[in-house]
Amino acid sequence: MFDLLIQGGTVVDGTGAPAREADVAITGGRIVEVGPKLSGQAKRTLDATGHLVTPGFVDIHTHYDGQATWDPLLAPSSIHGVTSLVMGNCGVGFAPAKPSDHAFLISMLEGVEDIPGTALTEGLAWDWETFSDYLDALDRRQYAVDVATQVAHAPLRAYVMGERGADPMESPTGDELAEMFRQVKMGIEAGALGFTTSRTYIHRTKDGAPLGTRFSSVDELTALASALTEVGQGVIQLISDAYLSTDEDFVQSEFDVMAELVRNVRRPLSMTVQQPENLPNRWREMAAFANKMTAEGFDVKNQVAPRPIGVLLGLTATLNPFATGKTYRALSALPLAERVAKMKDPDIRRLIIGEHGTGRFEGLVQEITTSFHKMFPMEDPVNYEPTTERSVAGMASARGIAPTEVVYDLLLQRDGNQLLYMPLMNWAHENLDDTREMLVAPRSLIGLSDAGAHCGAISDGSFSTTMLALWGRDRTRGEKLPLEMLVHHITQRTASHVGWMDRGVLAPGLLGDVNVIDMETIAAHPPKIVHDLPAGGRRLMQTASGYKYTVKTGTVTFENGAHTGALPGALVRGAQSAS
Repeated sequence: MFDLLIQGGTVVDGTGAPAREADVAITGGRIVEVGPKLSGQAKRTLDATGHLVTPGFVDIHTHYDGQATWDPLLAPSSIHGVTSLVMGNCGVGFAPAKPSDHAFLISMLEGVEDIPGTALTEGLAWDWETFSDYLDALDRRQYAVDVATQVAHAPLRAYVMGERGADPMESPTGDELAEMFRQVKMGIEAGALGFTTSRTYIHRTKDGAPLGTRFSSVDELTALASALTEVGQGVIQLISDAYLSTDEDFVQSEFDVMAELVRNVRRPLSMTVQQPENLPNRWREMAAFANKMTAEGFDVKNQVAPRPIGVLLGLTATLNPFATGKTYRALSALPLAERVAKMKDPDIRRLIIGEHGTGRFEGLVQEITTSFHKMFPMEDPVNYEPTTERSVAGMASARGIAPTEVVYDLLLQRDGNQLLYMPLMNWAHENLDDTREMLVAPRSLIGLSDAGAHCGAISDGSFSTTMLALWGRDRTRGEKLPLEMLVHHITQRTASHVGWMDRGVLAPGLLGDVNVIDMETIAAHPPKIVHDLPAGGRRLMQTASGYKYTVKTGTVTFENGAHTGALPGALVRGAQSAS
């Protein structure tokens, strides 16, 4: 007798093979049969007639490092069909950590990933010091999904080098380098999936200080990542300013660092690739670099996003177009209802609008708060490829008024809860044609969801839903993509990159991780601010429609979007074989 039988669905098995009508049978947490009209009794049967049946999704770029120590659901990922996820990305995390490091690490994650420091202070148990201890702490917990992590460079430097480790101009001594190597090796042996680092100016602590990893030499990186070579497993993940910089010499130097690192350690490497508006073709250079390294026999991939990296603006969010002005800042601490009431006063309205563009107003903040041509009111379901006419600038032009007048009115809608969507990256030509090109590139890897981070500004943990809804069904401004390819991208392709050969495909012997999806109704709804983090911390939560069932190792974890109460997920230590 089967434990679970999923009958009558259209199976897209994760390999890219053509869809077929088939049943899926699971026993003991593993798939035992996949085929048409399977015979045999089951303890539970799910009717998938008319629905898509896929492997559970695998998200390899999240930042649940803190949340995983107190939250068993790890939403929104789990409510968007994700059954396995990887954290510890971009060189930031909470282990290893001496007690004296705690405040620094909280400040780092608060600044780099916009995770409320008060929530981390209250929520983190700190029942670990070494990385192995951290894995043991995760292993004591249960989840709705499987969880894995990586050794992050920034906390490692702090742990070994002390205060010097937070200074990007400081290099480790020989003894410190040897100790960091030892720590990485112990982490990989204990079950870390790899080693991660950050080389971008964007990543700063709460106080604005750059991460100590930013200018790490190739010798330092090689010394640490060589632990992966010695153990014989593990991947490297990094973010570099190569996709952001207009300095051609600097970009080439970053390519040289990555090339030398991979040649030295011979382990798979993936790097963040996005498209800034002022550098619309830089991502193609990074794709060409990955192709070149692959032709030399090395495994180099570009982590890309299936939609714009979109910042959310609003009175409840981290930023809004008026957030830097003196008058708005004086009101910003008021409860929302009181703030909205005051903002409806004509005199206050005039002051706030008149101060637009003042205050701390430079770099990304300037772009985010002034780019009215790519600032859109969020729709339900969310439209991730809106037309220019729907932008704030477009609406202002149609009405013959200033964009600041339009955006002010939008912010007051829904009692101040209206959010605006601003595509920060992957929107250089105001459509997703280039993103489609990224998705079909041979060395592309879906990543960058950053789920668990950017709690008040970005909600990209719903990437998996966008893959199917936008690219598989809804797109009208250009070509769609085949469902088989889309599912492969977020199942077998991501799983195999981190060495998980036991999932990501619907085949006998592999994990019984499955989604049953109604392709007619699948959609991502507008994110909402909720206050469910420790200490009442806020975060964006985004729900979905169309997920009839999500199954983790043969147990139904979500049914019609609602958690069943089951927590069959656990820590996954290291690479996993197919049997």
